[in-house]
Amino acid sequence: MNFAAQLFYSSYLSERLERLYSPRPAIKDSEENDPFWQREELRLGPSQPGGPYKCGPLNNGTAGRRPTLIEPERLKDFGEEDLVNGDVKIYETKVVGGPEIMLMDPPKTRRFSEFRVVPKPHYLRFEDISAAAFRIQTGIQKTPCTYSRLSKQYGMEIYLKKEHLHYTGSVKERGEQQRKGVIVANDCNFSMAVAHHSVELKIPVFVIMPSCCSSPRLRIYRDYGAMVISYGSTNHDSQNHARHLAQENGYLYLEEDESAVYLAGLGTVGMEMFEQVPKLDAVVVPAAGQYGLLAGTAAAIKHLNPQILVIGIEPEGFPLLLQSLKTDGPVKDIHSNPNKKLYGDLMERSLGVNTFQLAKKLVDKVISVSEEDSLVAMLRFQEFERSTVDTEGAMGLAAILAGQLPELRGKKVAVVVSSANMELELVRQCVDRALVLDDRVSKFSVQLGEWPGDMAKLLDILSREDVR
Repeated sequence: MNFAAQLFYSSYLSERLERLYSPRPAIKDSEENDPFWQREELRLGPSQPGGPYKCGPLNNGTAGRRPTLIEPERLKDFGEEDLVNGDVKIYETKVVGGPEIMLMDPPKTRRFSEFRVVPKPHYLRFEDISAAAFRIQTGIQKTPCTYSRLSKQYGMEIYLKKEHLHYTGSVKERGEQQRKGVIVANDCNFSMAVAHHSVELKIPVFVIMPSCCSSPRLRIYRDYGAMVISYGSTNHDSQNHARHLAQENGYLYLEEDESAVYLAGLGTVGMEMFEQVPKLDAVVVPAAGQYGLLAGTAAAIKHLNPQILVIGIEPEGFPLLLQSLKTDGPVKDIHSNPNKKLYGDLMERSLGVNTFQLAKKLVDKVISVSEEDSLVAMLRFQEFERSTVDTEGAMGLAAILAGQLPELRGKKVAVVVSSANMELELVRQCVDRALVLDDRVSKFSVQLGEWPGDMAKLLDILSREDVR
């Protein structure tokens, strides 16, 4: 820049600074109507030159600029204000007549607990059953499901799933789990399965039985290798003592329950029947005291083929499941008087919530059979199947023999034979009574006189009736 330009620039800058910081003259009338943007550029700043603040040209509010200290006497250029004691008094402006704006309520604050997902009721999954089948395949035999000789007599294809052929004589072996030292306290199929498999797995097992338990039954547990202890006069006494011993010695007290693991083991029966009998139409399962067997089998069958009927059978003297379905909930106390010799262990059983929900959802029909029909079914097993079962194991076939399942005629039906644990003396009594019920044996009493020939007359009458 040459000397002339520097001189011009210095004089111009001095003139501008002088005009900026000198007292402003009164506005002329000719200037009152001039818009402020046509006037000379105006800069605002402190009253003394060289102050700490430097500001650029005034514009329409560029964002991010620092606020400027404005002298009160210069504010009259930008509006109508009053100077009071050196402060600026600003008048508020209100909009009148505009639409009223309703503000929305702030969002409701929700507690963390409201976002928790409520778990659905747990039902037995088919994955649990298939996993159980894999676990027990090395320790549990796959029982046969054979064609019955009674099929033609009753107009349907009957296949018997012979769960009574297990080593302990019942289906309960499928529900056994490996434990480290166990105690059981009931004389039932479940206790026998626990005793046998615990010894096979080298696990200490103790069986607490009431003093009323028969010697042959106690001998069975000892033959399995269990330590048998007699205590109390009732099952309730032996159960309490078993729990006490388990707590003191750190062992596990086992009783039949409705856990997913136990039900899955029993459900493997349904998987095997589906594989062994192609094009199956219906499955008949005893439910007395073994509601887990019915629930587990139904879960497996309905997953593999929902069209297959699942029918549960229970004794007429103890219709626990039927009463529960009528009341839409598990019944705890039922007023009945079943035969204690044939169904004695049923008095100690109860129907759990999980088992009831499975049965309600998956079982198509539940019927009850009489004691007489079960005894005749036991007799049919001995005659046609060459095997001895107990009343629980014969209930499925008893429903067919009694004609309570006419809808299964011409169908392919699998019947679960669940158990065959009955004392020999009781078996003999059941067979004798079944022969009478089946009109095979007649018992009568006659009073003979003391005259000679009366006995001969009686024998002559019997011979004419072809009595042997």
